[in-house]
Amino acid sequence: MITKDSIETAYSFLHQKRNVYIHSSLDWQKDDIEYAIASYADDMSRELYDAISGGRADFLRDHKRFPEDITQAVEQLENML
Repeated sequence: MITKDSIETAYSFLHQKRNVYIHSSLDWQKDDIEYAIASYADDMSRELYDAISGGRADFLRDHKRFPEDITQAVEQLENML
């Protein structure tokens, strides 16, 4: 079961990190955010992760797709609130 608290927590964290990421011009800062999000995804509720990932095992962990993934995750979580 996905709790409202877990959705709110994930949304707050990912939304804040996404806002910094999209406005950052520093590669090291973007890399740090990608690492933090990947670590967060590893510890996230499996049910919640599956709900926002569309079944992709590398969701929020693929460097090339990260900007799209983080945007999708924030939108999915916002719709779940």
